[in-house]
Amino acid sequence: MSGPIKHIVMWRLRGETAAERSAARTKVKTLFEGLKGRIDGLTHIEVGEDISDVDYACDVVLVSEFTDSKALKAYATHPEHLRVREQLGDLRIGRFQVDYPVKETGA
Repeated sequence: MSGPIKHIVMWRLRGETAAERSAARTKVKTLFEGLKGRIDGLTHIEVGEDISDVDYACDVVLVSEFTDSKALKAYATHPEHLRVREQLGDLRIGRFQVDYPVKETGA
């Protein structure tokens, strides 16, 4: 598949107290935002922390975009991405992902 790919990942994180969950959210946000400009083909990265506090919400969402599916595949094994995953360890208790092609608009 050619053309831009949107990669969205949402996580549920460990933490028994509100302070622990808040610290976990901040850690995920900081580590993933640190990838900006470090990985070829990664054209956009944004990390949002949930503020709803509803019991069915995920804690953090990663919205990223890649030049194409080849770049997204390379990201999965890129040393910088692997470093972030290692630093997060078992902080994540649930993970959800969607990848889809970005359609060009003729606006």
